[in-house]
Order: sequence, then structure tokens, then C-alpha cells
Amino acid sequence: MLQTPLLDEFLADVPEELGCRRCRAAERYRHEVRMAFQPIVDAEDGSVYAYEALVRGPAGEPAGEVLAAVADAQRYGFDQTCRVAAIRTATRLGIATRLSINLMPNAVYDPATCIRITLAAADRYGLPVSRIVFELTEQERIRDLDHTLAILRDYQRRGFTMAIDDFGAGFSGLGLLAECQPQLLKLDMGLVRGIDGDPVRRAIVEGVLVTARGIGSRVVAEGVETEGELVTLHDLGVRLFQGYWFGRPALEALPEIDAAALAPLRRGRTASAA
Repeated sequence: MLQTPLLDEFLADVPEELGCRRCRAAERYRHEVRMAFQPIVDAEDGSVYAYEALVRGPAGEPAGEVLAAVADAQRYGFDQTCRVAAIRTATRLGIATRLSINLMPNAVYDPATCIRITLAAADRYGLPVSRIVFELTEQERIRDLDHTLAILRDYQRRGFTMAIDDFGAGFSGLGLLAECQPQLLKLDMGLVRGIDGDPVRRAIVEGVLVTARGIGSRVVAEGVETEGELVTLHDLGVRLFQGYWFGRPALEALPEIDAAALAPLRRGRTASAA
């Protein structure tokens, strides 16, 4: 579905100085995008730590299908459009937690300039910067490490929370941690899947947890689908969880947490006390 690009609509009311010339001249992504949201759960109190915004097509098409249709020349406009759409949709739905947005570092020209649209959207829709999390996925090959580090450091100075997504599966690895310590590390689901029956995966995750504690990062286990995975990861020390065990992404909705999803942890604590 072709539409007047969301970024055009937004920039029409944004002062010229808040958008760099490259932003205004960039090729627009001229298809409708919608947002689905999936909760990240804090197992300590059963609350929602954050909702991750996940791009969808106009009929709810999955992210992979949407991304496959984005031309290289549209990546900047697509990235900025998704940021504005995520903030606008989440605030319309009444989000009261953090909002996690995927970051495409290769689509950012200059950190200080390209963040202006995000800051303007956060201000317009009333979402404090302190409640925005940017997730840098390890599955996108970083073309320029120094440039990516400049983005992460600039965003951290501005008060955003930074996360490395899919940790343990991609291109950036431990070198990125050594140069810029994110507040969150999201374990790749490849490490989570079947961990309750796999001593090798348990050993790797234990090592990641030790590293995370040493640099002051919290670990999120994503892709949790079974009770066994939940209990094992919690026993290892993970406290933040995301995955189908707690709920699938909901299109233009902020799904609530089923208290029963955390019941296995309560049973474990009861058994330990006995």
C-alpha cells in the first residue's frame, strides 16, 4: 500500500534545523508500516520491563518480509520511519514502561544529527528519552566499527538505554563489549533453545552472565518458549525474559502478562524454602 510517507508528515511540522539535509533528501520508504509489541518481563516482580516494537506490514506481514522489500537507498528513511511509528503507536496505546526500538547502525549518517527526529518524536508524543531502549542487532554486519561505537556512545550520553540484541549469534562479539558497555545484553535464542537439557549452552550462558556482571550490563533471555528454559535460565541468574512463553507479539497492542507464566518460579522458591 503506497501512502504519504510518515516521515514526510512528521518533518512537515518539524523545524528545518531538526532534520539534516541528508534526512530530508533521502529516498522515502513509501509503504505503510505498523508496529507489533512484545513484552520483556522482569521475573523479580512480574512486571513488564519494556515492550519491544517490531515492524509489520500493512496487513500484519512479518518483519522479514517487510525488510526484504527495503532498498538500500531507503534504509535511512525506513529506519527513521520505524522509530517515529514505534513512538507514536506506543504512546497512543498508553505505554507506561520502556519502549525498545531496533537500531540500524548502517542507516545512520551522523549520530548527533540523525537522532534529532527521534528526539522530536519523543517530545511530541510525550515519551521520556530515559524510557527508550535502542537494540543493536548482532545479525547486521557492522560496516564501520568506529562509526557504530560513536552512535552507541552518543545515544548513551543523551540518556537512552543501549542493548545488544541476538548476543552470541552475530558479527560484533566481545570486541564491541570491550569498547562500549551496553546496559542490556539480549541472549540469542540459539543459546536459549533447549538450555535445560544442554550443559554446553548452560556453560556458555554462565560465562556471559559473569561477563555482563563485570561490565555492569543486565542480561535478557529472548526466545523463551518452555518452562524448562525459564526455570534453568532463572536458576543461572537471568531475571529479564522475552518469548512466546510470556506472549507473542501483538499488532498495535500492548499485551498483558499472564501471571501463570511465572508460576514455575514461585514453585521453585517454595520448594527451596521447604
